[in-house]
Amino acid sequence: MSWTALSNLDLADKRVLTRVDLNVPIEDGRVTDATRIERIVPTVNAILDAGGQPILLAHFGRPKGKRVDDMSLSQIVPALSEHLGRDVTFAEDCIGDAARDAIAKGGVVLLENTRFHAGEEKNDAELADAMAALGDVYVNDAFSAAHRAHASTEGLARRLPSAAGLLMAEELRALEAALGQPDRPLMAVVGGAKVSTKLDLLSNLVRKVNHLVIGGGMANTFLAAQGIDVGKSLAEHDMTDTARDILKSADEAGCEIILPHDVVVAREFKAGADSEIVAADACPADAMILDTGPDSVTRIKTAMAGCKTLIWNGPLGAFEIAPFDVATNAAAAEAARLTREGSLISVAGGGDTVAALNKAGAAEDFTYISSAGGAFLEWMEGKTLPGVAALG
Repeated sequence: MSWTALSNLDLADKRVLTRVDLNVPIEDGRVTDATRIERIVPTVNAILDAGGQPILLAHFGRPKGKRVDDMSLSQIVPALSEHLGRDVTFAEDCIGDAARDAIAKGGVVLLENTRFHAGEEKNDAELADAMAALGDVYVNDAFSAAHRAHASTEGLARRLPSAAGLLMAEELRALEAALGQPDRPLMAVVGGAKVSTKLDLLSNLVRKVNHLVIGGGMANTFLAAQGIDVGKSLAEHDMTDTARDILKSADEAGCEIILPHDVVVAREFKAGADSEIVAADACPADAMILDTGPDSVTRIKTAMAGCKTLIWNGPLGAFEIAPFDVATNAAAAEAARLTREGSLISVAGGGDTVAALNKAGAAEDFTYISSAGGAFLEWMEGKTLPGVAALG
């Protein structure tokens, strides 16, 4: 990956169209988690310090090309102003006179939801031209939207001198260190419910990593592919041929796939349900596999201790409910410990992953936690991200 750094753009007296991620949770008109706002502050301040005017572009929700009042970015202005420590002017559109009038007032400007225009998600040339007319240069600080070729991402980057914002650059450097040119041995932990949703990911990783840990419901599919009866466990039995193909590819590539050899089973999926630990090939016919067993966790931790880089996407079990969070918590704690000691570079991303690592109390010790969902997954799949490629 190559991209232009923010410091390489001349921003003095320039209108800087800045794509950011402001898709924050809101209840009763108030932002309840300002993490994504906090993360764009350094880029906005850097633009101001360089003499530029930050003009912020963002989407919010899925309005499907029409104005939806509940999805207006106007409700984010108070929180944005608070975290920037300065007034923010809001424009009621992201193109046209409303935008130009707001920009003319100077200072930080937030334009209205780009997805109020149907052309945004179609990467419409006319809309991209109208946005580009508002600025002199373009900065993309929204890695979470980098996998989409939209007018405010790929379109603008093709029309103006462009660079990655500080947050985007930080994310790209972390990902390059983890999978582009990683220190080896390299381990990937991949969990989740279905093989079908992460087929491209698994197929890419077996060619690139030294150890691939598979957990969650998708591990059940791999166990079934080996002829193991998984009882009433979540499993995609129609994907067993695909699972066998992945196992074969891993063997040919010299990638060790680590599947559970002991598991935690229960008859009910609820908090505090009675559970037991059994061998992976001894799941009772009336039970469900809901977590990776302790012997398997020990094996994962041993392999992890011998690695220099870790990429993590997805929990090892049904982490939302105790006692089925034990494996995820234990493996996460080990990754955090190794990272603190300086022997492991650890990068994680994806909504469930971040939630699981936060629940385990391990997130703060990871080298990098990506707030992106789809973009992080597509990067792990080895796909080109249009919003990044356009910054090259």
